[in-house]
Amino acid sequence: MQHRHLLDRQIGSDWPDLSTPDALRAFEATPYTERIAARSTYEALRRGAEHDPEAAAIHFLPNADPDETPLTVSHRQFFARVTQTANAFGALGVGPGDVVSLLLPLLPQSLFTLYGAEAAGIANPVNPLLEPYQLVEILRAARTKVVVVLGPMPGSDIWEKVQRIRGEMPELVAIVAVGGAGVATAAPANAGHGAPEGDPPVYDFDTLVAAQPADRLVSGRTIAADEVAAYFHTGGTTGTPKLVRHTHGNQVYQAWVVGLMLRTQPGDAMLFGLPLFHVGGALTQGLAVLATGGALVVLSPSGWRSPAAVRNVWRLVARYRPRVFAGVPTVLVAAMNTPVGDADVSSLECASAGGSAIPVAVGQACIDRLKVPVLEVYGMTETSSVHTIAYRDRPIRLGSVGHPVPYSRVRVVRIDADGGASGDCAPEEIGVVAMAGPGAFSGYLSDSHNRGAFVAPGWVNSGDLGRLDADGYLWITGRAKDLVIRGGHNIDPQPIEEILFGHPAVALAAMVGQPDAYAGELPVVYVQLKPGATVDPGTLIDYVRERTPERAAVPVSVHVVDPMPLTGVGKVFKPALRWEAARRVTTTMLADLGQQALSVEVGGHPVFGSLITVTVGGVPPEARAELEAQVHRRLAPLTMRHEVAWR
Repeated sequence: MQHRHLLDRQIGSDWPDLSTPDALRAFEATPYTERIAARSTYEALRRGAEHDPEAAAIHFLPNADPDETPLTVSHRQFFARVTQTANAFGALGVGPGDVVSLLLPLLPQSLFTLYGAEAAGIANPVNPLLEPYQLVEILRAARTKVVVVLGPMPGSDIWEKVQRIRGEMPELVAIVAVGGAGVATAAPANAGHGAPEGDPPVYDFDTLVAAQPADRLVSGRTIAADEVAAYFHTGGTTGTPKLVRHTHGNQVYQAWVVGLMLRTQPGDAMLFGLPLFHVGGALTQGLAVLATGGALVVLSPSGWRSPAAVRNVWRLVARYRPRVFAGVPTVLVAAMNTPVGDADVSSLECASAGGSAIPVAVGQACIDRLKVPVLEVYGMTETSSVHTIAYRDRPIRLGSVGHPVPYSRVRVVRIDADGGASGDCAPEEIGVVAMAGPGAFSGYLSDSHNRGAFVAPGWVNSGDLGRLDADGYLWITGRAKDLVIRGGHNIDPQPIEEILFGHPAVALAAMVGQPDAYAGELPVVYVQLKPGATVDPGTLIDYVRERTPERAAVPVSVHVVDPMPLTGVGKVFKPALRWEAARRVTTTMLADLGQQALSVEVGGHPVFGSLITVTVGGVPPEARAELEAQVHRRLAPLTMRHEVAWR
């Protein structure tokens, strides 16, 4: 019988019943190791290609325009090019344990590089928008041997950044430029002879790769599931960068389980616009679709950051007929703000998003407009991406991130003074979310980052606060790590706070997330000034902008407070600042309702973590229903819960 899931030896023509906990336990009675049909990402891609070699693996749309003729790469061509890329890296001296770093936008060559690097050694996809000093920290920490970079292109400064830091990577033996025919300093015949004295040689990607055989790995490498496939950078930007180690087994599990939960089939297309340095792009969408014989519709080199991708979203659905519409919540928000018009979107069976919370109103809008379920996912780089999901064959509770995916587990625990789990929380009790399963990583590359990374052996400390309800649904209620998540982008407050501490007028500074209907959160800063000091808030924003490498981390506003709220041991009490930020933005959102007796309070809540309370007085009973409905409409896009009280 033909397998509908190419990575599963057991699944035949019908998808398994996972509709109840008992059904899931029956499915899990077969050990995962007996199900999985691939040990490495290279083998997983080979299985995807073998189903229908001439089917499309990639449709590359340079302008994200459904009317343009795409550059289409078949599965046969794709797997051959991945093989050639791996062989090219091998010719440069890359073997198991050696690192190929890539600083690339979304191009077909970027996908060849990512998976080819994993077949030859270890891939290290890096955000090319980072500043040079950040890039060199990550590339040095990974001990980069080869770097693949976009060549000189109008509108891109990636090549210039690499030129500034190329001499600061002592183990670098080669630079490979995509679109670099004009900057190459070495021919493929010279590959593998080591770097000459001085700068490492520069190769043109297409020329280098084309010279290699496509029918086999020249190295003869047989990749085991426990070998390291990739490093993904995460966390802050001070000190040694946090590099998450993924094994081939971690990544293949992600592809397998996402294919299972989204019921991905050969020939399925997915609109693809997430960057490859994000696990959602590299694994949850990229590897999962390709390994199951599907096609990635690459929405320009900029992906979803391209205005055309959002503007054309529904015509792209009509043209390529995806069954799943997936992205980060800001993509869903933008899509919901784009009229469907006469586009045929009947191919869609579900929508899915993760990276930050999906506002309940956005989820409901997807349901109302597209007539499909919305499957919110939850996970992190340290769990190879998706770890929980709203099961499509169970009741969906908007605002919840559902249940653990098969063979994975979630606990909500109390944390002791040493950072370990002192016990599990009761249903509805808020604690720290911990996760275990085949996707969970074994630790960061640097041991210095592993303190506090696990609450118990094998159990990853998410840093998030959450609760499990009586039916086992997971609800995320806050973040113990104080990250600000702006449109799925994690912003570490510490580097921004440190910049502000360097200003002569600032005594204390704290960054928190302010609720936002589109981005989920926006970074705002509260400062306490030194005695007698004065400074304009706009001056402080400019001060940060001039000194931070992370544009998304520049605060949208700065507020002066005196005194700064502190805990009993003298630490800044950030919940109070988050509540004040929420109160401020909520008051603004409701300002034009014209009610003189309307007040907003925000505080902690035993179930929801935080709660916005809008209290209204002086309104006759017959007018209350309409006013309450207006309040709900205004505040529904926010992920923070709210209620209306009457005085």
